[in-house]
Amino acid sequence: MQEHIQLTQKEINRDLLSGVLKSPKWWLPAVLVLLVVFLIGAAAFGYLLNKGLGVTGLNRPVMWGVYLVSFVFWIGISHAGIMISAILRLTQAEWRRPVTRAAEVLTVFSLIAALLSAPLVHEGRPWRAGFPIPWIMPWDFARGIWPNIRSPFVWDPSAILTYLTASSLFIYVALIPDLAILRDRLSGWKSGFYSVLSLGWRGSPRQWKLQAVAGILLSALVLPVFVSVHSIVSWDFAVNIGAEGWHSTIFAPYFIIGAIHSGVAAVATVMVAMVWLWGWDRYLRPDHFDAIGRLLIVVGTTWFFFFFLEFVFAMYTLEGPELAMRDLQVFQYPWSILFVVFLITAFFFPVPMWLLKNVRRSMFWMFVTTLSVNVGMWLERFIIIIPGLLRRQPLVFDWGTYHPSIIEILMVAATFAWVLLGLLIFARIFPLIPLFDIKEGMVGREEIKIGRRKVAASIRE
Repeated sequence: MQEHIQLTQKEINRDLLSGVLKSPKWWLPAVLVLLVVFLIGAAAFGYLLNKGLGVTGLNRPVMWGVYLVSFVFWIGISHAGIMISAILRLTQAEWRRPVTRAAEVLTVFSLIAALLSAPLVHEGRPWRAGFPIPWIMPWDFARGIWPNIRSPFVWDPSAILTYLTASSLFIYVALIPDLAILRDRLSGWKSGFYSVLSLGWRGSPRQWKLQAVAGILLSALVLPVFVSVHSIVSWDFAVNIGAEGWHSTIFAPYFIIGAIHSGVAAVATVMVAMVWLWGWDRYLRPDHFDAIGRLLIVVGTTWFFFFFLEFVFAMYTLEGPELAMRDLQVFQYPWSILFVVFLITAFFFPVPMWLLKNVRRSMFWMFVTTLSVNVGMWLERFIIIIPGLLRRQPLVFDWGTYHPSIIEILMVAATFAWVLLGLLIFARIFPLIPLFDIKEGMVGREEIKIGRRKVAASIRE
């Protein structure tokens, strides 16, 4: 990072603990607004439980709607934490330091939002299924219902809960040194709270060694889960024999790279919010946005290549139903409008913009372009799921249409409120930027004088 600012430990503690030790003025109003949106969505869910799935827009043959779209979207966003934290930690990318924890927290709350989006809702009668119990043992003993272990829906809970556990451990292990700092700076019950969480951390050489080893091991061990989670989500579609347009072997890597595209873009959006809301511009420099912008160019271009391949594979077969479904997606109103908006917002607007250095180093334009990516990626999931179910097919006896009801819209809005609310509450209780990681980065960047120039003592990129 060429725009590095050398800070003392006292300055780092003061800046990064300010949001924990004292609540910003905007924090409480923002939390209340998000809480109201979430509670409205929870009320809509209660109404759905009372009245049944008939209050939604779901009907034959479109049995999957925006709940599944939201499920796939949030699973994709959850890949942000592993991409930014685990992979960049293993490659020792220096610019990751102020971003890792926010990405990991985004992962955890996105996974919970994914679990809230579809599995509980699409069971129709969750009290009879007892999620995630039906994948372990049958809840409805009277009817003798057993899960189909060959279905990817059986694998979903295992993969997602494993991913959630690993991500939570990832956050907690890296958080322990910062919890000890809060323990020592506070008194009363707050000191006791952080004392319990810090697990007796004293900063001994042995503790630092174990903490560093644990971070590296978790980074390496969670990578297979990172790949498996969205692969399994893609197989939910690919092995479904009753829908056109889903039987593609390219789905697993296509879904994974799409998840990385939306996840990394979401992290960049959160980075801008961290500067605007908490004023951490001394820690998140234009160089950081430039680095994540260059990463997004590679990821976005790779995603578009897989999107192109998926279309080519579908057209190559020259099967009538497959061609008809693609015709519906691309040429028939209103799907043609959604398709064009999706392509522009997910690729043709943001990626060319990121090729410009001034855009990558501008927080405003990074906020606009990364937000655009996730609008496009949500539409992508919508265009994949709904048209594949609309048309009459050999195993479906009727045609259908789909319009999301107000209940569905409120519940999807509640998942967005949940994730943002989780980030704000976490930032009020724990530091959102890892103090020890920032301090570690400062140690190797002490300036030394060579001739007439002052340069960093060591630089690792």
